[in-house]
Amino acid sequence: MLWTIAVILFILWLLGWLVFPIVGGLIHVLLVVAIIVVIFRLITGRRPVV
Repeated sequence: MLWTIAVILFILWLLGWLVFPIVGGLIHVLLVVAIIVVIFRLITGRRPVV
């Protein structure tokens, strides 16, 4: 699920960067947060709760 959210945020960030420059800043911040969470999960080795 986390990977799905990261991919959706990445796509929205690209759309925001190309189409809506004002909204792109917010999406960029959310994308950075999602990448930090993914890296943290990879480092700690936690498995997602299903």
